[in-house]
Amino acid sequence: MQINTYTFLVTGGASGLGRATIELLAANGANIVIADVNVQAGEALVADLGSRARFARTDVSKETDVRTAIQMAVDAFGGLHGVVNAAGVAIARKIIDKDGPHPLDAFSRVIEVNLIGTFNVTRLAAAAMSSGPPTDSGERGVVVFTASVAAYEGQIGQAAYSASKGGIVGLTLPIARELARYGIRVVTIAPGIFDTPLLAALPEAARQSLGQQVPFPSRLGRPSEYAALVKHIIENEMLNGEVIRLDGALRMGPK
Repeated sequence: MQINTYTFLVTGGASGLGRATIELLAANGANIVIADVNVQAGEALVADLGSRARFARTDVSKETDVRTAIQMAVDAFGGLHGVVNAAGVAIARKIIDKDGPHPLDAFSRVIEVNLIGTFNVTRLAAAAMSSGPPTDSGERGVVVFTASVAAYEGQIGQAAYSASKGGIVGLTLPIARELARYGIRVVTIAPGIFDTPLLAALPEAARQSLGQQVPFPSRLGRPSEYAALVKHIIENEMLNGEVIRLDGALRMGPK
């Protein structure tokens, strides 16, 4: 699928992996709808990008919010051709710690945002894309999920996060198979340790230590590298139903 003049919805687009993706897609001529809960950052990004961008304050777990964001894409740019699910939350909490058992509401919130939110956005975006005109090859849309290497090697304290990302891995193939009839592809990226706002708060020594765990290159991943893979997924029509690790050969230890 081409990027120039086509319209993409990016969740979690106001920062981190989502923002890097938006910047790259916009630089290649895309129309963008930024879906995020951070109004200030989202509106500032729209101001930077100009008339080909819109912001929709969006909690991905809320149907009304997502419908509004998708309708914004249709009203502003005439349709929707792709969605990048980059919104997510993370907690570090053991099943049993000094405060007692893992709070159930904390586990539920991570599942609600990361897994249910991804499904919610995808089902509604797919409905919008399925009614659009196909390309010459029959393609109508592209969906990108964001999982994590924690889906495979979850560490102690990552039960909620790993479960949510494992669920995203599990969604990939059945949804790709179902949406194939409409010409909509589904591909998941499973990033390793990336230099996002979550890690920016860590001391530099801790950041370097994390980067050194990666076999090669021995550093934190750059959001621009995630964005570059999103771009390739959009443009490479044969990529479908796959989970791609983007981790420098990292395999996480137990802690």
